[in-house]
Formats: sequence, C-alpha cells, structure tokens
Amino acid sequence: MKSPPCLSPCLSWKRMAGAFFLPFVLPALAPRFKQEQSLALGRAHPPQPRFNWSHLTPLELKNRSVGLGTASTGRGKPHFTLEGHKFLIFGGSIHYFRVPREYWRDRLLKLKACGFNTVTTYVPWNLHEPERGKFDFSGNLDLEAFVRMAAEIGLWVILRPGPYICSEMDLGGLPSWLLRDPRLLLRTTCKGFTEAVEKYFDHLIPRVIPLQYRQGGPVIAVQVENEYGSFNKDKTYMPYLHKALLRRGIVEFLLTSDGEKNVLSGYTKGVLAAINLEKVHKNTFSQLHKVQRDKPLLVMEYWVGWFDRWGDKHHVKDAKEVERAVSEFIKYEISFNVYMFHGGTNFGFMNGATYFGKHTGIVTSYDYDAVLTEAGDYTEKYFKLQKLFESVSATPLPQVPKLTPKAVYPPMRPSLYLPLWDALSYLNEPVRSHQPVNMENLPINNGSGQSYGLVLYEKSICSGGRLCAHAHDMAQVFLDETMIGILNENNKDLHIPELRDCRYLRILVENQGRVNFSWQIQNEQKGITGSVSINNSSLEGFTIYSLEMEMSFFERLRSATWKPVPDSHQGPAFYRGTLKAGPSPKDTFLSLLNWNYGFVFINGRNLGRYWNIGPQKTLYLPGVWLHPEDNEVILFEKMLSGSDIKSTDKPML
Repeated sequence: MKSPPCLSPCLSWKRMAGAFFLPFVLPALAPRFKQEQSLALGRAHPPQPRFNWSHLTPLELKNRSVGLGTASTGRGKPHFTLEGHKFLIFGGSIHYFRVPREYWRDRLLKLKACGFNTVTTYVPWNLHEPERGKFDFSGNLDLEAFVRMAAEIGLWVILRPGPYICSEMDLGGLPSWLLRDPRLLLRTTCKGFTEAVEKYFDHLIPRVIPLQYRQGGPVIAVQVENEYGSFNKDKTYMPYLHKALLRRGIVEFLLTSDGEKNVLSGYTKGVLAAINLEKVHKNTFSQLHKVQRDKPLLVMEYWVGWFDRWGDKHHVKDAKEVERAVSEFIKYEISFNVYMFHGGTNFGFMNGATYFGKHTGIVTSYDYDAVLTEAGDYTEKYFKLQKLFESVSATPLPQVPKLTPKAVYPPMRPSLYLPLWDALSYLNEPVRSHQPVNMENLPINNGSGQSYGLVLYEKSICSGGRLCAHAHDMAQVFLDETMIGILNENNKDLHIPELRDCRYLRILVENQGRVNFSWQIQNEQKGITGSVSINNSSLEGFTIYSLEMEMSFFERLRSATWKPVPDSHQGPAFYRGTLKAGPSPKDTFLSLLNWNYGFVFINGRNLGRYWNIGPQKTLYLPGVWLHPEDNEVILFEKMLSGSDIKSTDKPML
C-alpha cells in the first residue's frame, strides 16, 4: 500500500505516532478523527513494528507481581503492559463449551500457531447451573482444565464470566429457571436476580482465583458482564457486579465490552472500556475517547464473520477485509480480539434466537465464517492472518498442526421407528394441571422447571370450534394422532372441526431458542403461556409431558417396541438406524436433505437441529463421539419421514 502524500517518508515513528494521536489530545488544533479516517480508508502508515512475546508467555514468565496494566510513555500514546513490559493483546475467541473436549488442544495449538498470544472465552451460566443450586464443571464444561491447557500451550486467557454473555446462546447464557418468577428482573439489581448471581459467583469465582496471573495462572483479565450499554436498565447494576468480582478475590485487570454506540451508557468507573465492531470507520473510537482518553484501545470483539439464522442466508466475510483490518490494528498498536477464531457448534439445544419483530432461531452450526471452521479446518483467513503475524513477529511461529481427518461413511436408512404417542410411556411421569403450565414453571427438575426441548399438552375434548392459545415458539396441534394446524407468535388460533366423538387435543410445543439479546429476554417463557380456549371457553384438566430429550430417556427408549419403518409416515416420530464407522472413526457431516425438521442423536448425544428451510444443510459429527464400528443414530422427525441419511467430508452451510 502507498503512503498518504501528506506524510514524509523521513518522519520518525514517534513523530508519526504523535501526529496519529494528536487529534484526540488537541481537538481544537487538528481534525479530530484523522486516525480513524485513515483506518477506514485502509491507507498505509508507518512500517510494521516487530514484536517479541517469547519471554511474555505463561510458561516463561515466572516472576509475577503486577499483571496486565496500562502505561503512557511521556507524550506517547497509552499502551498495555504485562509485568511492566509493553504488551499488545492478539486475542482469539474459542468457547470450550462449543468444542468437544477431545479437540480443545488441537484448536488452541492452531490459535498459537497462527500467531495469537491470548484466548478469550465466555463462561455460560445456564450450562454450569442447569438446575438452581446444581452445578456442573465436568467433562466439556471443565473450565479450569481448558484454562490450564491454554497456559500449557503458551496462551494468556481473558475470561468473560457474565453472568449474561449473549454469545447467541439460549437466553444469552442466563439459566431459564430465572424466568419462573415474573417479578424477577433480569440483568438488574432486583433482589431475586442478585441472589442467584451471588450463589453462582460463589461457585464460579473460587475456581477462577487460582487461575489468575498473580497466582501463577494464565488469566490476565476478566470482563464485567457483557454489552450492558445496549441494555442499560439499571445504573447500579454494573458497579454491583464490579464489586462482586473484587469482593471474591478477582485481582486481575477488569474490562467491559460494548458496541461503539453504547460505550457511554455501558461505562463503569475503574474498569477499562473496550468496544466491539464489524469494521472501522471515521467515528469508531469517538465515544470511547469521551470516557477514557488516557487508556489504550482494545477492540474486544472484531467480528470476522457472523452467525446464521434459520430461513436466512449463510453469512460470509471477505478474508482480505479481515486481513486489512487486523493489519491496521497492529500498525496503530491497538489490542484486539478476533471473534470468532473458532466458533464451534451449538450442540443440543444451546442455540439462542433473535427478535426483530419476529422470533428467529440461531442455526446449530456456530461456524461464524471464523478463522477456523466449525470442524477445526484452516481457512483463507487463517493463512492471511498467520502470514501477517509472521511478518511482525521477531521469533518464528510454531509449526501448524495437521488437519483433523474427515470420512464419508456408507449411507444409512433407519430401519425402525416409534411414533411419539408410543414413546410417551417412556418419559418421566407427566404433570397433571388444572391449567396449562409454561415450560419453565413445570414442577420438575427439583423446582427448576424445564429449560429446553419440547412439551406436550394433552386434553380430551368433545366439541370443535375456534381454538385459541399462546404457544412459544412453534406448536403442532393434533386431534388424536392427526395434525390439524400450527400455532406460533403470528398464528394464535385455528379451527377445530366438529366432533362426533370425544378426541384427544394434543399441542406439541417446541422451544426453538430463547432470544439472547435485547430487553426481549425478560419475556422468553416457552410452551403455552396463558389459558387455552375453544369458542372463548377455557379448557381445564391437562396432562403435560416434558420432552427434554436427555440421554436417560433414550436409554429407556431402547426397551420400547419399535416398528419397521413404513414407506412414509406423517407426524412426530423417532427413527433408529446404525452408522457403521469402521475401526477408526473420523469426523464427518451428516446430510439430511430429504428429511424435514427435527433433531439428531448419536449414541444418545444431541447433535442439534436440522431444518429443510436452511441455510444449514449438514450437521457436524465429531469422530471422537463415535464408537468403532456400530453407532446408534436416532432422529426425532417432527413432520414427515425422509429416506436415507448420508455423510460427507465437507459441510454445507
């Protein structure tokens, strides 16, 4: 790239840096955002500095006292320091809970080999406390093991523990049992919410304390909540969380993270404000400089791609644009975090949803068009960034790990099926209720209700008419075993034909993902909310079945009397077949192009949702979740049976 004509090639780096930041220091004497204009226009600037982080790694840095900090050298621009040494954060996001534990090391090694020095991760409250007071930090949720592994590989860690994380997760990572109390206000200092946060932090933070930098661990910074500036319901909330972390022994660097337009409303005194952005333009840092002129710049989320929603298009971002933006960050010594370096997968029911006048679920894949693909493969973005980092590194980058092998397995056709109605006796005991009860308020799971999956409402009726019900998110309505219509947010009533005899009215409601962003999170109860009526007469006396689709249910289902699969079956049913993986199972992608809508379970594990409206056409199946030779595959198809299930070594997103 050419240097702008206004800069002399003989200018020193210090003088150019001074000129670069002069608009912010002396706004009356110079145009204010010249640096941002240059960033936005992609103009060339001083030659790339060379960085040597070899002595600033978790393994090498033994004498520790001050951790991550900030400093300013005279008239120079502010910068980060680590143990007193000038330091730039080259961060990349990997979410341990979206990646099979067996692949954590592979993904972290690829991050390090690309040239990054830091990994960032959210901590999902909803997964770690699935029932109130019941905590899970095991297996794929072993946060401490992930952080320690990052240290072994030579990466620093920035933790983003929430309690709210967004992350395109169900309810933004908040546990759904918080919705049981209609008086509880999420993300505020409402007593019910803070009491739950206190108990969660009492379990989470003691696990983090020994992982901190000054305890010899790799955690150099902790984020306070996430993007609160766009929510901004309670001015006392962020200071409360700040103190809650300090009170429990968090001593490392604290920061917040907000969209560039919401930095002012999300600002918390005593905490560094960082911003999230898609691209740099002339006003990118204007709000940030209003709250902290004397602090270094940190882009906490530079979005190198975007998430996908059902019925929408697959999002991609040009690799050259990403390379250009990161190059500019480095030139101006702006610390950054790439979101996502490796997105992974919304396995099971963890996906969230958006609401912009319409509820739309996030797809199963969290590929994000990231630097590494959903399955951990390299992309053009990876090699462009690696080349860029190599050009500014004073030491050679590590060797690039080998690709994870993929396989194409023989097509399989389910041989047995079980209609949903035949499977009801294998569910847990149903709830009997005078009125319908929404999913979260069902008296199950030790008083925590139901978080995910589907719920079936059943009631005998003897006359037809206009049926009215508020169902979230999508409900199939049946008379006995015949579907007569669908209810959703836009369709709250349907006609039931006149009946000669009494029939079972059955309403099967699916949680397609709770909204993860905006004030809408307060109203994300699922199932039937409110009464059900026919011709304005309320129905009473419901039998309610919870379909959480957990592994224990599939273990019981094996003893059911399965039937040979017919040529075609309409309505919700389970389909069972066998995937033959051979002696050495490898990663693959399941293709369900002639099926309609449902979920796939491999050896009892929930791979996630498939839906013929796209854009996602394949489901990622990690080879480490397969047994040698035979593997049980169960589809829960909601609409109409398909034929065979194929596999491919390439995803269709």
